[in-house]
Amino acid sequence: MTENTLINRVDQSGIVTIDLEKFYPGFQVFSFDLKDYLFHGLILREKDFREALKTHNWMQYKDGVLCVFCSSDAIIPVWAYMLVSSYAAPVASQIHNGSPEQWMQYYYHSTIQAMDLSPFVDKKIVIKGCSDKAVPSSAYATITARLMEVAQSIMYGEPCSTVPVYKKAKTVETNPLS
Repeated sequence: MTENTLINRVDQSGIVTIDLEKFYPGFQVFSFDLKDYLFHGLILREKDFREALKTHNWMQYKDGVLCVFCSSDAIIPVWAYMLVSSYAAPVASQIHNGSPEQWMQYYYHSTIQAMDLSPFVDKKIVIKGCSDKAVPSSAYATITARLMEVAQSIMYGEPCSTVPVYKKAKTVETNPLS
């Protein structure tokens, strides 16, 4: 090597970067807030609710995830969620009882739990910190817990500037016969 050759020490370090933003769903997530159907913001009247659902544009949720929830403190009968599902099921790819934020936490948790950990065995791992999309903070906790099973170390940030999160303790091998 010549004196002026730049060496990329990050590439040579064997660090594996995981970008949770790449796990972000590639389909649309929609909200259906039951609060908008409450009489005086307090109660759900069955007859009025049924009429509103009949005229609602359900096609807008085509092939997306529909999150059904109520953002007010009203007590919503279980049949209301069932009724919304009966209309949305033919068009939405999935119906979730909860807010879009709750669904995103569920989605990331399920995706991370299903990950194959074999590529990360005994590796130094950086969980990328900056993203343009809203990755839930629970995803960082979930992936840390999963990777602790196999990783040599886990860091947060960028490979050139990281915050250490976890390092596997070195085990001392002892000879039971000595």
